Amino acid sequence: MSEDIFITETTIDGADDGPLAGQTVAVKDNISTADVRTTCGSRMLEEYVPPYDATVVGRISEAGATIVGKANMDEFGMGTTTETSHFGPTDNPAAPGHVPGGSSGGSAAAVAAGEADIALGSDTGGSIRCPAAFCGVVGIKPTYGLVSRYGLVAYANSLEQIGPLAATTEAAAALLDVVAGPDEYDGTTREDPNADRGTYAEAADGDVDGLTIGVPTELLEGAEEGVVETFLDAIGTLEDQGASYHEVSLPSVEHAVEAYYVIAMSEASSNLARFDGVRYGHSGGYEGNWNESFSTARAEGFGPEVKRRILLGTYALSAGYHDKYYKKAQDARAWVKQDFDAALEEADVLASPTMPVTPFELGESLDDPLQMYLADANTVPVNLADLPAISAPAGETGGLPVGIQFVGPAFGERRLVRAASALE
Repeated sequence: MSEDIFITETTIDGADDGPLAGQTVAVKDNISTADVRTTCGSRMLEEYVPPYDATVVGRISEAGATIVGKANMDEFGMGTTTETSHFGPTDNPAAPGHVPGGSSGGSAAAVAAGEADIALGSDTGGSIRCPAAFCGVVGIKPTYGLVSRYGLVAYANSLEQIGPLAATTEAAAALLDVVAGPDEYDGTTREDPNADRGTYAEAADGDVDGLTIGVPTELLEGAEEGVVETFLDAIGTLEDQGASYHEVSLPSVEHAVEAYYVIAMSEASSNLARFDGVRYGHSGGYEGNWNESFSTARAEGFGPEVKRRILLGTYALSAGYHDKYYKKAQDARAWVKQDFDAALEEADVLASPTMPVTPFELGESLDDPLQMYLADANTVPVNLADLPAISAPAGETGGLPVGIQFVGPAFGERRLVRAASALE
């Protein structure tokens, strides 16, 4: 087994029968599993054992799947490489010596290595699509509200979604069929208004005849030359099958990365405030005053990247700076959403390289967080716009995997599945 794919190996048998019967599933370690520890890749929750299952875990168990492990991840989902995990980095089975992407790197690596048939990850700013691209598998970030977040340890509530990863588009879509749908425990979930158009798995028919693809020019700028060439080859393959493409412009994405990080870090500073070693998390001891105990717990329990984001988020929300940073970021978010909606009036789907770069070598980006943040340039705008997206293998450059990302309108997952399946 590839080293450090799982933080906790386990076997949780599902029902005897169901659409996922006989399949094995890796579950990202920020998704709660009753009586099996859920660490979020952090020392802070190293010994935390949830008393209940997340809604998605209950649904895959009822569908007959067997959970084989809790997959490694960047600490609390904060990273693009799975190297910020307290439990060490995960190697990339598709490109040994390189990172598997993040933050759902363990989930993608489990599928790529054959340690699980399918996997669940979470996507706050690309955390399913990035590792899918880096590991040469398929990953779906659903429309915000399609999949319940009940039982997902929160990092940035307004941005994150749980979604599937698999070796094929049809297998990923079949897992989405199981986990999607309203949940009484998550008030943000909604019924798919396109449910009468068949299942997501049925949409994996590869029929792209007549499909119009918009390619945002801004999402090609700055990408590695080999990545762009591989992406355009994939677009050419779709053209050969009857699709057409044209360039579109999304001027707002120039500001998407900074808006995303202000919003995500602000929500993180609030969500992670509960981890003080009293009710949750690593204890700072019970001697002395409480402020010292809280400080010790958080200093020892959180890693450097989590501390950095909490501090920056707290600063952005502090008195005198809320309007200067957080409000402006929310204004930029609205602009991004308007841009995507306008572009999708002129095309059925939008397409870009999932990641502008190929997988980093292990250890290459840890000392340069800005490099890590900028690598998210093509994925974070989709989370700001609450839209669905899929990453599918486009090919390789220099022996390293390259992913193509398709973005659709809200609840347009079937279009994305159809487009991605045409490349298999």
